[in-house]
Amino acid sequence: MAEQNGDGGPVRRKARRQSGNDAMKAGYAKAEVKNQAARDALEPLAPGERPGVVTIGAVFSSIVAVVLWVSCLVGIITDAKVNGESINVAQWILLAGIMSMMAWGLWRARYWAVLGFQMVLVLLILAGVLGLVIAPTLVQIVSTLIMVIGLSVLFWHMVKAMARIQMPKNPSDR
Repeated sequence: MAEQNGDGGPVRRKARRQSGNDAMKAGYAKAEVKNQAARDALEPLAPGERPGVVTIGAVFSSIVAVVLWVSCLVGIITDAKVNGESINVAQWILLAGIMSMMAWGLWRARYWAVLGFQMVLVLLILAGVLGLVIAPTLVQIVSTLIMVIGLSVLFWHMVKAMARIQMPKNPSDR
């Protein structure tokens, strides 16, 4: 009786669900074909090769690490205080060590370093976007937008570099 029901009874709903599942499977298949084409278009890194965007990340991380190490030395030598309290130099040494390891890893084109650098980029982008909320002047708004856009572009280009770094050395290894 439900089969004869003209209001979209169980049979029609099942047919619609089936066609929806087929459409979803076709969509996944189509997307997988595009993904495979993108993977096939990537060239693995040659021995000793490092993508340019990863080099930019290595230089950026190195500069930050040097600034942090110098800040640690200045904090230790001068017994600097912030708001009347001594600086916990151990925290800055830890951060400087992490940035130094990241700079080394990026220079060697290591996947974990690129992933860590992308995490730092995301945190900086979020901080910039949140900073837009409280930016009082037009100059601060424009400069923060420029920073956020620049970091976002760097992040975007890092994705392809990560894919190339992660690729097997020999395409037949897939």
